[in-house]
Amino acid sequence: MRDIQNLFNSLLASPSRPVLLFDSVEKAEEVAFMLKGEWDGCNGVIIYPCDEIAVKSAASLIGASWCYQGDTRAFIDSMKATELIQRYARGEKNFINVNLRCANLSGADLSETDFSWAKLSLANFSRANLSKTNLTGADASETDFNQANLINSHLVRTNFQLANLQNVCLRGAYLSHVSLDGANLTGADLRGAKIHYTNMINSNITDTIFE
Repeated sequence: MRDIQNLFNSLLASPSRPVLLFDSVEKAEEVAFMLKGEWDGCNGVIIYPCDEIAVKSAASLIGASWCYQGDTRAFIDSMKATELIQRYARGEKNFINVNLRCANLSGADLSETDFSWAKLSLANFSRANLSKTNLTGADASETDFNQANLINSHLVRTNFQLANLQNVCLRGAYLSHVSLDGANLTGADLRGAKIHYTNMINSNITDTIFE
């Protein structure tokens, strides 16, 4: 019993290992090599202990932008829609914390992309394929999702305030603690969606299909 308690205490005392996110897979791999960190195969690196001065110096040498995973304030500059599409075409799907505010991605195929904590406000995703995307914590306020495909998407604490979700397909999506305050859901298809603790105050649900 004492051994179990000691193990539990040691786990509690163990410092966290922050994940650093870089603006490209190549730069993440290079920084991991330079600072002997653990590269996750995408744009994430674990460096422990984390020396911010060393990270900033390495990032500056290769012209990289970075931030901590889950940071409420991203350090990564805004990304152009063309760059995102090119990187996705090369197989990159991890765009956590990306800043796509006001980007025009109408009709883009971005299925299975991780947009957790992304800044998507005022962007245009009309008719885009966003099936199986992860939008956990993303700010999609006043964003245009007209006729977008969000089948089986993961939406936890996503902000869709005042978003245009007309005729969007959310079949099989998971919505938890989502803000749809003032959103336009006219003609949206929510069949099979799991909806928990979601705010739909002032939203337009004219002709919205729930079952």
